[in-house]
Amino acid sequence: MQIFNTLSRRKEEFVPLNEGKVTMYVCGPTVYNLIHIGNARPMIIFDTVRRYLEYRGYEVNYVSNFTDVDDKIIKKSVEEGIPAAEVSERYIAECKKDMEAMNVRPATTHPLATQEIGGMLDMISVLIEKGYAYAAEDGTVYYRTRNFKGYGKLSGKNIDDLEAGHRDIQVTGDLKEDPLDFVLWKPKKEGEPYWDAPWCKGRPGWHIECSVMAKKYLGDEIDIHAGGEDLIFPHHENEIAQSEAANGVPFAKYWMHNAFLNINNKKMSKSEGNFFTVREIGEKYDLQVLRFFMLSAHYRSPLNFSADLMEAAKSGLERIVTAAENLRRLSAHAKDEPMSEEEAVLYAASEQYVEKFEAAMDDDFNTADAVAAIFELVKFCNTNASSDNSRAFLNALSERMDLLCGVLGIITEKEEENLDAEIEALIAERQAARKEKNFARADEIRDQLTAMGIILKDTREGVTWKRA
Repeated sequence: MQIFNTLSRRKEEFVPLNEGKVTMYVCGPTVYNLIHIGNARPMIIFDTVRRYLEYRGYEVNYVSNFTDVDDKIIKKSVEEGIPAAEVSERYIAECKKDMEAMNVRPATTHPLATQEIGGMLDMISVLIEKGYAYAAEDGTVYYRTRNFKGYGKLSGKNIDDLEAGHRDIQVTGDLKEDPLDFVLWKPKKEGEPYWDAPWCKGRPGWHIECSVMAKKYLGDEIDIHAGGEDLIFPHHENEIAQSEAANGVPFAKYWMHNAFLNINNKKMSKSEGNFFTVREIGEKYDLQVLRFFMLSAHYRSPLNFSADLMEAAKSGLERIVTAAENLRRLSAHAKDEPMSEEEAVLYAASEQYVEKFEAAMDDDFNTADAVAAIFELVKFCNTNASSDNSRAFLNALSERMDLLCGVLGIITEKEEENLDAEIEALIAERQAARKEKNFARADEIRDQLTAMGIILKDTREGVTWKRA
């Protein structure tokens, strides 16, 4: 399995630190509002990476945080006149709803920054003791960027070039020793949440939060650290500086970053009027469509979001779901007997699509090619599965398709399409009315079901249905 490592700027063979186990940290959202579709891309991508690692037999410890103390959260709390904790709790709950709708599995641990302050104080103290950090007169604690010799290795930025860029914006009276130094701890302002610390009452800087949470839940050295490419600098660069200076070992072996999501070929922004929350997209599409759309391109490629591309994703997903439903329907009415020799040969032939799928995912998680392999399997199933086949053959094909779709988080059986008791009773009543030649009542029930969004189709295997 090959992973493109941002740190080395090349694909590398994946070899975890501990055989059979993977530690993975993914930077989560700052929870001050509903998540937007830009947030959704890393959630979906790295959930899929985790699923594939598990498919390959690894035990994955997957940690993704919620940043629940931040300037934007504080601003929102002031606007609404409620505590910052109430704002973050509300939007964590809303984020989890959206994640579930996108079939993003909960992390092994979802740490909250506000619950890890003790660890942050400890790491900052260690950095001060080692000479990598210092407290200014006002109690602000800064990291001495120049003292970390490897600074810039992830982003490829040269520290002297960074200094030239900072010199123009240096503020008179700044308490930093060097304009490149960044904040580890900041003094509280009026009305802000704060914690007691040896340097001042205040709150942590953003970067220290992730260093501490990764250390606590995964260890000093981890296998994979991931997030959007916008986090490479300064967030991930600063995490490396903090963690490696404090812990004395490399921080993460592999760094993975997904590319940006554009809207109609433009960067997403509120000022452009092209800013969409996941909830807004969910009003127009099943969020499985959004997930499928996100997986239609390689994660390191920029992805363009548009109505046309979402419609194409909807059609593509429907092809897969329809094929999977057809296999289940055929199986329900098939002869309960073992595979014939001819069927066994056919089933063995379908293994080639599994191999193509795995080859794609082994090549830096190329979900676009993995989806193409599933479409080939769909075509194979549509061509070779019929009412004449054994249940064993149909079930084996169905399980194969569900297995591959499951790795991508694609749900082939929609929960909403499980008939509830009322609809089931109406269909049974209609069948009874037809047997009794009470066609007026049968038609009446069909119209009632149509009004409920249920379309019936009478086939020789029985009644099938779908939502309008």
